[in-house]
Amino acid sequence: MSADATERDVARVVSRVENVGGAAFVSKGVTRTIIGLVGDVTSFHHLNLRTLPGVADVHRISDPYKLVSRQHHAGRSTVWVGQPGQQVPIGPDTFTFLAGPCAVETPEQTLEAAQMAKSAGATILRGGAYKPRTSPYAFQGLGRAGLEILADVRALTGLPVVTEVVDARDVEIVAQHADMLQIGTRNMANFGLLQAVGDAGKPVLLKRGMTATIEEWLMAAEYIAQRGNLEIVLCERGIRTFEPATRNTLDISAIPVVQASSHLPVIVDPSHAAGRKDLVVPLARAAIAVGADGVIVDVHPSPETALCDGPQALLGTELRELAQAVRRLPPVVGRLDAGEVARSAR
Repeated sequence: MSADATERDVARVVSRVENVGGAAFVSKGVTRTIIGLVGDVTSFHHLNLRTLPGVADVHRISDPYKLVSRQHHAGRSTVWVGQPGQQVPIGPDTFTFLAGPCAVETPEQTLEAAQMAKSAGATILRGGAYKPRTSPYAFQGLGRAGLEILADVRALTGLPVVTEVVDARDVEIVAQHADMLQIGTRNMANFGLLQAVGDAGKPVLLKRGMTATIEEWLMAAEYIAQRGNLEIVLCERGIRTFEPATRNTLDISAIPVVQASSHLPVIVDPSHAAGRKDLVVPLARAAIAVGADGVIVDVHPSPETALCDGPQALLGTELRELAQAVRRLPPVVGRLDAGEVARSAR
């Protein structure tokens, strides 16, 4: 739809399509509205959709993912995360550094980790209040108490918050506390949850499933987009292969492949890919070099006592090395610092 299209214009298109037995899914981004049409394409031909008020153009899409494809959205998208006055961009012109504790444990631990992350150059705080774990006996997170801690730390540091939601019933409460909702690898194919976060009205960070193909990953994003939410950031976090030397195998080629297929931003999680802190910085450098729109890493003030993923959490020397990498390398590949862009936009 054109930039000045009205709600009435959108409703007119939807009505025309539904009258011939098709389905129309409206997705509203920051700068544009897209209506995805599903059904017998031949029945749409005589509708002359291009002539309707508010319609900018009509494209036939061959990709199975209609709304997140670059076939109808040639330019790559930027997603802004945070409350008004504190928004941070994730997109093709900038490099965004997200960091924080894998799990929220205490107010003190979370604040210290957030301060460490911010000092290293991070502009978005990650932290888990709900933790889906392989073992039912492992730490499962603080739940609502963890969300409240994250909200308090955001107020103290000014960092927007991204946190995982694992149950569709919790989407509303998580959205009340967080600036961005994360879908973890274990829930990438939880289609009811994808639809629920699509309805929540907040940006979504969608991690790739540990055994998912790129097409399956993009189809998961399509579930979110189909609910009217195009504010989606994809996250490559390593896939499960035959190689046991690392926790997962970081598919570094996925970044340019996805960027060629989809307009959505793509970031990399080297912490969960490696599972080892000594590999986080090298993998982050590789992510920057290949064109990732950002990285998300684990930091913890006391990794040896961490309740979740301590071996991959950065502290001290490794964190200083990462801070240096995210400061020096993005300009080499033509990226601006997302924090500087955010500050200039305020």
